[in-house]
Amino acid sequence: MPVTFESVIESAGDDLFRIATHARGPQGALPITAEMLRNAPSGNLFGLTQNAGMGWDPARVLDPEFLILSTHGGLRAEDGSPIALGFHSGHWEVGLLVAGAARELKLLQAVPFAGACTDPCDGRTQGTTGMMDSLPYRNDAAMVLRRLMRSLPTRRGVLGVATCDKGLPAMMMALASSGALPAVLVPGGVTLLPEQGEDAGKVQTIGARFAQQQITLEYAAEMGCKACASPGGGCQFLGTAATSQVVGEALGLSLPHTALAPSGHPIWLDAAKRSARALLRMHQAGIGVRDVLTPAALRNAMVLHAAFGGSTNLLLHIPAIAFHAGLRRPSVEDWAEVNREVPRLVDALPNGPRGFATVQVFLAGAVPEVMLHLRAAGLLDTTVKTVTGEKLEVSLDWWEKSERRAALRRELQQLDNIDPDEVIMSPDRARSRGLTSTVCFPTGNLAPEGSVIKSTAIDPSLIDDANVYHHRGPARVFTTEEAAIEAIKSGRIGHGDVVVLICGGPRGAGMQETYQVTSALKMLPHCKHVAVITDARFSGVSTGACIGHVSPEALAGGPIGKVSEGDLIDIMVDRARLTGAVHLVGDASGEFGADEGTRQLAARSPRADLRPHPDLPEDTRLWAALVHASGGVWGGCVYDTEKIVAALDSNN
Repeated sequence: MPVTFESVIESAGDDLFRIATHARGPQGALPITAEMLRNAPSGNLFGLTQNAGMGWDPARVLDPEFLILSTHGGLRAEDGSPIALGFHSGHWEVGLLVAGAARELKLLQAVPFAGACTDPCDGRTQGTTGMMDSLPYRNDAAMVLRRLMRSLPTRRGVLGVATCDKGLPAMMMALASSGALPAVLVPGGVTLLPEQGEDAGKVQTIGARFAQQQITLEYAAEMGCKACASPGGGCQFLGTAATSQVVGEALGLSLPHTALAPSGHPIWLDAAKRSARALLRMHQAGIGVRDVLTPAALRNAMVLHAAFGGSTNLLLHIPAIAFHAGLRRPSVEDWAEVNREVPRLVDALPNGPRGFATVQVFLAGAVPEVMLHLRAAGLLDTTVKTVTGEKLEVSLDWWEKSERRAALRRELQQLDNIDPDEVIMSPDRARSRGLTSTVCFPTGNLAPEGSVIKSTAIDPSLIDDANVYHHRGPARVFTTEEAAIEAIKSGRIGHGDVVVLICGGPRGAGMQETYQVTSALKMLPHCKHVAVITDARFSGVSTGACIGHVSPEALAGGPIGKVSEGDLIDIMVDRARLTGAVHLVGDASGEFGADEGTRQLAARSPRADLRPHPDLPEDTRLWAALVHASGGVWGGCVYDTEKIVAALDSNN
């Protein structure tokens, strides 16, 4: 419908011109004292005036104030229909959690405040220039959330509500800085599976499958419509969003059994109300975030990450949370040690072997159920304090005997005919099902500072009797994701190739997430025989022999930026010992050993075509420079003020 000049300039109606210049104002009086007038900051007093102006009962404005922050996006009508869409379903319904928590705080004679900093969707920005803002956004959002927290100086505590890939880590980074003040995290939950259709991970491959003539246009259109089967919550797989929810609960920041709850359900909304009570209880007991986020809690989070087989993106987010809590950031060696020690116990998408959805993991018991097995194995520190106000041990004792546990596990059996012990397994059962530890950190002459692979995601048929994956093949080098995708979709990537995607690290493309590449490869008939190495990162739903976070990145002088088309690459991943290597072992003149490869790489110049992506935003260039000075990828891509200032001072 064409929009006319007249409709833009003016609307009809005499009521538009009926304007008041005065109003009666709130009735009553503020319960202030002479001492407050003499000694309180003027901002505190004016804040009370504004509270009354917004309609709060003037007699109750001195009740303790608590801030609720969320990543809410979009605008919903009262019936739930959209007035304006959000960036994704993960933040579409979290306003209901905010409202539920706020009503509970008001009922408990507290004054709730609410603010929001919404977040983007990694799925929506896959394969677009929007992905160059994805990881940098996390730091910006955490900064905004911290500024909002400090901008309510009278707050007694903060409730954080978030769901997805960047907003939830950002919220945890912000809450971690609360120190002596209490803070509680409310995870935004997950969406449901379609009754007939594909999950949100698989549906992101419809373009690649159609290009390979595996599906029809009609099938793609129908599946694309159905995949997000309910309007709220994070995706149905154990990607970065779901893993972040698990980690938040494992840190003790969330109440037991709140991660992965189905969005919009009563059990999901109830978590917000109970979290509000927990926040008030922490305040009354004088418990702050620094009492919850301890080195032991941080290790528990790493242990749960390994036991769930979570997204490798948490290797960026957990160190960032630790940094903002004032804790030592875990090193690659710390991660390797935990993953060698902790068995994977959860069978969830995308890892398999059967691949259950996140809501089914929730019904099977989710975090506390996994913790019961880890406690029995002596792998969990249960003396840590959580936002319940009690030690973790107390919560696990409750969970083990709770009706909630028994009822939900029965529900899973009745609804989907799934044995909950097939979703969350004992170590012995997991071992018998072939579940292996999650993360391995290959090094080598192409990754002298390390890299990461989710070793559970390698096709089991490629693993030998010693539990080792080995691949040797020619390099197919690409400096942009777009070029790699075009080659894959046009059939120019063959059996045995090694896709080398460079200039995707922080300096090249904001350390973009390259699920479009891995998902497209997954659809090739020979996909399992193609490996990927990149200085970019992967989505938590990625599968295959995909080595990311290769360091140093190409544009920081890393040897991966010296690989030529056709070079012979050798990859080894030992899933038993969790060791690995990625080496240059040949060129046009023939094959040679890894040591000779190291010498040749040292003698080579960087490729002439190395350059940042032409659409790299200036904001992201600044982010890359700051995180490089702060410890880089293995430091969690944070802003370390002391290191940044020292670097600037050294150049003066």
